[in-house]
Amino acid sequence: MSNTSVSSPSSPLVTVIPGDGIGPEVVQATVGLVDAAGGRITWEFAEAGADVFRKGIPSGVPEETIASIARNRAVLKGPLETPVGYGEKSANVTLRKLFETFANLRPVREMPGVPTPFSGRGIDLIVVRENVEDLYAGIEHMQTPDVAQCLKLISRLGCQRIARTALEVARAEGRTKVAVATKANIMKFTEGMLKREFAEAAADYPDLETWHVIVDNAAHQLVKAPEQFEVIVTTNMNGDILSDLTSALVGGLGFAPSANLGTEVAIFEAVHGSAPKYAGKDVANPTAVALSAVMMLRHLEQFEAADRLEQAILRTLQDGIHTQDVKVGTPVGTAAFTDAVEERIGESSSVPARPRQPLRLPQISREQARTEPGSRTKVGVDVFIETSDDPERIAERLIHAASGSPYRLKMVSCRGTVVWPSTGGSTGCIDHFRCRFVISDQQAWHQESVLDLLQRVGRTYRWMHVEKLEDIDAEPGFTKAQGEN
Repeated sequence: MSNTSVSSPSSPLVTVIPGDGIGPEVVQATVGLVDAAGGRITWEFAEAGADVFRKGIPSGVPEETIASIARNRAVLKGPLETPVGYGEKSANVTLRKLFETFANLRPVREMPGVPTPFSGRGIDLIVVRENVEDLYAGIEHMQTPDVAQCLKLISRLGCQRIARTALEVARAEGRTKVAVATKANIMKFTEGMLKREFAEAAADYPDLETWHVIVDNAAHQLVKAPEQFEVIVTTNMNGDILSDLTSALVGGLGFAPSANLGTEVAIFEAVHGSAPKYAGKDVANPTAVALSAVMMLRHLEQFEAADRLEQAILRTLQDGIHTQDVKVGTPVGTAAFTDAVEERIGESSSVPARPRQPLRLPQISREQARTEPGSRTKVGVDVFIETSDDPERIAERLIHAASGSPYRLKMVSCRGTVVWPSTGGSTGCIDHFRCRFVISDQQAWHQESVLDLLQRVGRTYRWMHVEKLEDIDAEPGFTKAQGEN
């Protein structure tokens, strides 16, 4: 395979990243199948992953690859290894974030010739996962030597984009039902924001049946009655977990394609990893990457080629030809499976092709998603401290420290539960406490008063984190601790 840089409007350039481990084998197989199916693609090969890390590029993605992706706007990517002991961030995550591919689409469909405990149930669904924020923003701190913090960042923009993407996916694929899965019963601001934004967006899609499901119940229902779902939209971490679960329902990660979509760039890749122990052994299943290429062809509006390739894959499996990850019959190797698929291009399977229309991604700007509050009322500050003192001692010392300031200590919590004033419970304490100070006089609030309070607290305890507390449009912009009145 050689680099190329010549294309025409009828033959768009696609950046190909072979990847690590089994990546080069399954990507090479897929490139050949796309060409054989009549895909009008000009391939431009680039590198990322382990070899790039070893060259001393901390991101795992060289400038030449970034330039290729920015120029071509479509990527077919093999799995990338995140090496242990060298390199920094995951190259996979780097690419998703760098090009703001905010929507991760992971379809699963019952495969003929791939027996599972769920065979015959008619599973055919897609998980639409927010792809660039949530806990995967990767903002972590050691607040004390024994307490780690990870910030869960959910934005209104992110929620609006992913909610409307899921609704548009349903329309583009002729689906009728969309469920939003959140943990809004516990995380009312973050997960709750997706629930609220989805409900508002769904009002513009009266042709679709929409509902909310708590994410743990979604996992339960996916095992109990997966056929009830068509589209599930959810936050980043929830989507990562649920989509791996759904792939297991239809045969495993070897059959799990995905698309990472943004307004500028689209990256298509298998969900599975690089599986280095199988590299070069002619045993890897190329189906997931090949089905990712099917998604790519549809993204490029080459629907006929996409259907031909998808049907050839399904027909091959239906004929009992499969790799070693299907535990029935006699498996074939990667090359033999690829040859079998190519031989069946133009044939149909027992699984009908789903009629599809071009997917219209929502175009929402930061300004459009921004809320301008009518009022902000300063309530106080939460100061997080490190200490081994007991709660009564903490309260005694902080009340003294705040004496003479406009702030009054309201409560002390540990891991989200009130430990002062006493609630009568028996909450176990560690060395990490949130101390909530409320302000007695609105007029007394200013930046200097907060700094003064921190200085007062700092003379007694090590503080490591502070949050301003506000009411926004007369509604609290912060949650209460468990047991706080």
